Amino acid sequence: QVQLVESGGGLVQAGGSLRLSCAASGRPLSRYAMGWFRQAPGKEREFVIAISRNGNRKDYADSVKGRFAISRDNAKNTVFLEMNSLKPEDTAVYYCAAGDGLAYGVPPPYWGQGTQVTVSS
Repeated sequence: QVQLVESGGGLVQAGGSLRLSCAASGRPLSRYAMGWFRQAPGKEREFVIAISRNGNRKDYADSVKGRFAISRDNAKNTVFLEMNSLKPEDTAVYYCAAGDGLAYGVPPPYWGQGTQVTVSS
């Protein structure tokens, strides 16, 4: 079992930046591809971004390309989501996830509890 805990969410103005963290425990993070999803009010949860086990491959949703970046520190069992040029439509609960095929619709076996990101206009 892997436990995932997100942090770093909050309120930010449009055009601003936030950095989310996802800390893993239970098993080494290096065993898993990692990613982030988000769910806005009244909408389905959607894929945002993912990173391979060794960090060499990254997948992005079209809506965040050029604005969001993902990184990982396997030694610290932590994954990061750097969000820049934030827009009001980025407002959502952001979830960290562990598992393969995240960008291709494969349901992750492990989820965090989510952290709220609110972007004001």
